[in-house]
Amino acid sequence: MNQASFYHAPSRLAATVFSLIVLSPSLTGQQRLSESTGVNLFNTNCTGCHGERPVEHAPSGSAIKTMTPEHIYEVITTGPMKNMAAQLSEDEKRLLAEYMGGRKLDKSDAGDAKNMPNVCATHPPVKDLAAPSWNGWSDLSNTRFQTAPAAGLTAGQASRLKLKWAFGFPGATALYGQTVVDGRVFVSSNAGYVYSLDAETGCIHWSFHSNAVVRSGITVGQMESGSSKIAAFFGDIHGNAYALDASNGELLWKSSIDSHPLARVAANPRLYQGRLYFSLASLEEDESRTPNHICCTFRGVVAALDAATGHQIWKTYTIPESPKFIKKNSLGLDYMGPSGSGVWTTPIVDTKRRALYFGTGNSFSEPAITSDSLMAVNMDTGKILWWKQARANDIWHGGCAQTVPGRAAPAGMGPGRGNQPPYPKENCVEKTGPDWDYAASPNLATMPDGKTVIIASPKQAVVRALDPDKKGETIWEQDVARGIGGGAGEIVFGGAVDDHYVYYGLQLGNGLVALRLSDGVEQWFTPLKTPEAMAQHRGVVAAVSVIPGVLFSGGMDGMLRAVSTGNGQPIWEFDTAKEFSTVNGVTARGGSIGAGGPIIANGMVFVGSGYVGFQNGVPGNVMLAFAPSFSVK
Repeated sequence: MNQASFYHAPSRLAATVFSLIVLSPSLTGQQRLSESTGVNLFNTNCTGCHGERPVEHAPSGSAIKTMTPEHIYEVITTGPMKNMAAQLSEDEKRLLAEYMGGRKLDKSDAGDAKNMPNVCATHPPVKDLAAPSWNGWSDLSNTRFQTAPAAGLTAGQASRLKLKWAFGFPGATALYGQTVVDGRVFVSSNAGYVYSLDAETGCIHWSFHSNAVVRSGITVGQMESGSSKIAAFFGDIHGNAYALDASNGELLWKSSIDSHPLARVAANPRLYQGRLYFSLASLEEDESRTPNHICCTFRGVVAALDAATGHQIWKTYTIPESPKFIKKNSLGLDYMGPSGSGVWTTPIVDTKRRALYFGTGNSFSEPAITSDSLMAVNMDTGKILWWKQARANDIWHGGCAQTVPGRAAPAGMGPGRGNQPPYPKENCVEKTGPDWDYAASPNLATMPDGKTVIIASPKQAVVRALDPDKKGETIWEQDVARGIGGGAGEIVFGGAVDDHYVYYGLQLGNGLVALRLSDGVEQWFTPLKTPEAMAQHRGVVAAVSVIPGVLFSGGMDGMLRAVSTGNGQPIWEFDTAKEFSTVNGVTARGGSIGAGGPIIANGMVFVGSGYVGFQNGVPGNVMLAFAPSFSVK
């Protein structure tokens, strides 16, 4: 379907667009809305013309999603839809265009490097992959541990960190992670740009405008063994993989990993021996709240691509069985299953056992076969080796009422999540699950006795050490939740490990915790003090990071903290939820810290401030770089 088709869609489209907006909840303060805001609006109101079987000349919703938000916005503001959309406010038109287009509007190319005042004077090529770095999620074992030489930072120096520079992202409200390689910082936001910045000064080398938001982190490495061509690899929220020339930002290739219209790359790709390993999740979990959506057809995916070309080598679904018809709902639409088990986590690459390990999400419809599981696949063939389910029958999606058995909800929260009628009950199972899936990327660690273990925790916050040689058999487990509720997520993006301890940040528990690696015994817990101005945004959802002697974390309250790994005592903190003067002259303000959290390399600490996600975070649009002995700007 070409973009011109959208110009000739029946006038009924405008009517459905109008009802989509005016009948939806108030959009005032839309910057604070969840990452899933708008995900069900188009299906709820527009599927009569633009659903699975669109009327003549009307593009399907998935076809419209291939268009840029600028094009969609033009159609409803100055194009054929102008008159029918005349009663929409500017914010409402932007929301519609940005949701369907997959990223923020950028009509004036404000985010383009050519319009930035701080372009670097020179652009030396990226070539030294052995330089101190933090590449993607971290090492192949997902430890999120930086050695002393690579960190270039001691505990004493950490206590004297000062802001060195800040970089603002025009139009962004969320940042997802950053990579440091050969003196460059590679970073993306929900504004749709990928940047390469100088790590020391924040000057800009290049920008790349992606078709859709790059929510994944960025991995940098050789296109193929022995090649001098270094690429930056990542994925977008429309299920595409990209390779850019790391030196100049030129697009080398783009490849579709999965054709499902709601598939998205949410985790860092892995690069090893010329192969890229991508994992895919989906927003079908939220889209299924509308009765006009066929529930449910998405299955989680892990795929291997040739790093030099983007060609697919193998692709494995986390649910081997294809979805089949189960029944009709009250609106006459199919209800299908099995579905779900998306992969939000960055896979571990176990080079010794030639295996990938990753966590899966909850099921959307029955049966719940591989949901909430730690799964292993052969890295050469994609064959599923084993899976270990943390919780059976966790079947839930956004249209179902949710109960969380066994724990009381925190003050101010209801008994569970879900939505109100008129969503058809028959789109949900009678007893729904608590959505306690694996959101946190697992870690591969070596115990003091030399044994290799996988450390993993679902959102329930029950940390387990699993044996990769015995199909995920549990060696030890420890419940680290603080007894104040579940379901919304205690452990979200992930922990870190060193030679002695396992570290996590807790969302509802609003603290940091360390467990002994050898047996899981809790060593310390540090409760966090939330600034009054951010009292509604407690806890830690971002992944934590560790260097010898220091644990770094970023909070939903915008606080960047460093504590002692020995006893959890505070070493240093910095409030990022405020306005900053930026090296590129962009008005910028910090908010919640989420996703990839802080990273450390070559004597500096980097963090993006601004995260909305599914946890009602505070938006922001700033990247911050810290080093000892510099004055706050």
